[in-house]
Amino acid sequence: MTRTTFAIIASILLLAISTQSSVADEGIFPMSELARMDLKSSGFLLSSEDLFSSEKTSLIQGICRVNGCTGSFISSDGLIITNHHCAYEAIQNASSAQKDLLTNGFVGKGRSDEIPAPGYTVRITQSFRDLSKEVLEAVNADMPYLDRTKAIDKRRKELERLAEKDNPGLRAEVAEMFAGKSYVLFLYTYLKDVRLVFAPPQSVGNFGGELDNWEWPRHTGDFSFMRAYTAPDGSSAEYSPNNVPFKPKRFVKVNPKGVDEKDLVFLLGYPGRTVRHKTASFLNYEQKIRLPMIVDSYAWQIQTMEQQGSKDRSVAIKHSSRMKSLANVEKRSRGQLLGLIRSDILQNKSEEEKKLQQFIKEDADRNAKYGNVLAEIESVYLEMTKSTPLEIQLRELRTACRSLSFAYVLYDAAVERSKDDLERELPYMDRNFDQTSKQLLLDVNDLDLATDRIMLRGMLEKLSKIEGARSLEPIEKSLSNDGEMVAAVERLFAGTRMGDESFVRECLKKSPKELEATKDTMIELIVKLYPTLSAHRELDKQREGQLNQLYGKLLDVKQSFLTKRFVPDANGTLRLT
Repeated sequence: MTRTTFAIIASILLLAISTQSSVADEGIFPMSELARMDLKSSGFLLSSEDLFSSEKTSLIQGICRVNGCTGSFISSDGLIITNHHCAYEAIQNASSAQKDLLTNGFVGKGRSDEIPAPGYTVRITQSFRDLSKEVLEAVNADMPYLDRTKAIDKRRKELERLAEKDNPGLRAEVAEMFAGKSYVLFLYTYLKDVRLVFAPPQSVGNFGGELDNWEWPRHTGDFSFMRAYTAPDGSSAEYSPNNVPFKPKRFVKVNPKGVDEKDLVFLLGYPGRTVRHKTASFLNYEQKIRLPMIVDSYAWQIQTMEQQGSKDRSVAIKHSSRMKSLANVEKRSRGQLLGLIRSDILQNKSEEEKKLQQFIKEDADRNAKYGNVLAEIESVYLEMTKSTPLEIQLRELRTACRSLSFAYVLYDAAVERSKDDLERELPYMDRNFDQTSKQLLLDVNDLDLATDRIMLRGMLEKLSKIEGARSLEPIEKSLSNDGEMVAAVERLFAGTRMGDESFVRECLKKSPKELEATKDTMIELIVKLYPTLSAHRELDKQREGQLNQLYGKLLDVKQSFLTKRFVPDANGTLRLT
């Protein structure tokens, strides 16, 4: 259903689990909560250490993250089962009109037949440690919000670098758990040689298509097999024919007896993001601004790619992974929008907050500390309601048009890579840049210029209807009328080499001035737009700093009001449900 679907491992494992389970606690629990949970009353005959332990082999060693998805090791030789849509890009990259693996499926009958999946990585969680104190030492209450965000980002990077120095061969990530309040360091085994082993035909792996996506029940054979490899000495390594299958410490076994009524069901994996701790003002912003814009933009992009791909199977294959990704978000966003309207979620959240506000007012000290927190959060979203339509549409302009997207990544990389490593945006840090470059070059190979022309024209038309867009000097003239727009699109594509892989590869080595000297028209447009795009990024960070501080205060008073512990929202880190 989503790129972060959990690995459903309960009751198919050869594990001793009680069938007389009581009503279970519900939630997406981080590993830090396991020791506090009453697992036995939920039906577990497993201890928290059986599920996760950094000291001994535990069930978690059989669960991994494949790019943004959950996977499960199912053999001692690194074989992974994950969702079909999670392997989709690997299947697409190996497909052509003459060898259409997307349509026909694929079976690697031997190790030599397995297909390298560039851009894919596998992570296995090894340990976690709370570093909230160390992270928050970098900020103080009087800091400007932008400085706060940047200070926390830098401290997280410093702690990751230190952890990797102390743990050679492992990958470190400091994840924010509660906004502005808690941060956890995760250490991962990080594998960079991943290969496609099996994919079902489209008729099985995508049965029902997007019509059935996010619906229940589904009848889709939504699974594929991949395999992780290491260097012969067991260390993480890039693809090499000399590499050997990874040996997981644990792998998942299927119980051929199946399941019984009332068996305990639990899930382990890496869910994406949830927003249970957000406010009514956030939901109002989502309902009125962001979700409608995403649905409109993505639906149009998908329709455009479908139309272009219907004329040529090779073009359809180039679009397939991007279409799949967009369609997943579009369907989900449309469902979220419908759910917000139908279920009175906004009204219910508002009623909850009225009760909370009354609780705050009942105590003078509480009121002095928390009395304005909900109003201040609302003021941020009200500002975003006015200003983000232009920000969203500009972002969609440079992502929908792939040529413009490539130019942005090249120029942004050149600017960022001139800074100290810890000051850079994440994709351009030394530890990430190789992966960023690989993905860019894969995307370049999927470029269809005819589709890209339509995308640029269509997104300019959408942008022309947004207040404030016509005052943007770099595109002011092209938005003035249809004739100017058509001429601008033709001029941009006549003077660009963004579809030339060798040119893009060389551009990855260039400085900002050297990129400007190429006279590539897409780069020239990005250079002119870059101050605006950078200002929007800084504004996002300023809002993040303000909201994180406010949400931290809100969480404190909510805990006092409800007198219970909260589980942090999902954030892509390991969880038990």
